Amino acid sequence: MVRRRSGGRGRGRSPLKQVGGKRLPARSSSARDEKRDQNLVRLNKFLADNGVASRRGSDELIASGKVLVDEEPVTELGTKIDPSVQTVDVNGIRLQSDPRERRYYLLHKPAGVVCTNEERETRPRVIDLITDPNKGRIFSVGRLDEESKGLILMTSDGEFADRIAHPRYGVEKRYLVRVPGRITDEAVMKIREGVHLAEGRTAGARVLVQRRTANGSTLEVTIQEGKNREVRRVFARVGYKVLSLTRTSIGPLSIRGLKEGRWRALSRDEVEALLNDSGPNREPADPLEGDRPRRVLRRSSAGRRRGSSGGRSFGSARGSSRGSSRGSARGGARGGPRRGSRRRSSSRRR
Repeated sequence: MVRRRSGGRGRGRSPLKQVGGKRLPARSSSARDEKRDQNLVRLNKFLADNGVASRRGSDELIASGKVLVDEEPVTELGTKIDPSVQTVDVNGIRLQSDPRERRYYLLHKPAGVVCTNEERETRPRVIDLITDPNKGRIFSVGRLDEESKGLILMTSDGEFADRIAHPRYGVEKRYLVRVPGRITDEAVMKIREGVHLAEGRTAGARVLVQRRTANGSTLEVTIQEGKNREVRRVFARVGYKVLSLTRTSIGPLSIRGLKEGRWRALSRDEVEALLNDSGPNREPADPLEGDRPRRVLRRSSAGRRRGSSGGRSFGSARGSSRGSSRGSARGGARGGPRRGSRRRSSSRRR
């Protein structure tokens, strides 16, 4: 048997390496380049993974020249880095090449606490209330002003924060609002339809009047936006000053059972539920959907558009279905005359 030799350079060697009966190509420079490219990540993703900001916010930091790679400013968007061999600094803080495990917390914020990471801040900060020693660098998802209280999410995941806070994903935020005096039906309808603010017209809100007396009114307001102090400014626009404001839920999560100033870590299922509740193509909730008893719905203001709690919470599926069925029944009643009335009217014409 005659063995065929490869000609030219490397004569006498097989161009393929035989391993376990299979002939595999030898390693090449392109294979090494491919392995090296696997270690590269986009700079904005690296910043988001370190909890600096969302990817969009990271792009703004990069464009403004506040990000240094190997002690040199980088302003080109789409830049890729190798975190294992390169250093990244943001505003004088060096980021870890291997970010810590991402953290997610739910906090019942008390009044008098501010949502900021500014180290020179003298007032109590929400990040200081999270006492987990392994929390790393975290920040609040959206904000509540100093006077407001209620549910706020804390995380080190910039992507997660953008999905929950940005209005295009439609994650619902529910608030309990108290205003002085007996709020009028006209004011409630204006809030539902949207009012004009400095940034433009609001998208409207679902409003459920829970109590209305001469001394004060309590309302449940659900919005999908997140303008600065939006709820307070909307009520001021219709002539009512907000006396107290409490955020009771974000998407499927609520502060039920959690005392003021206390926090807890979110489970994996809760994080996934929040992300599943967000999405640009998510259908808006039925304005009549809710888990409130019938007597509360009767107290809502008159008009064809009626408010409701809207948001979902764990363990409220049965209540939501009951609310939806009631709402659909009422909607059918308002939609047109009953069949019996048509028969009677036709018989009279005869």
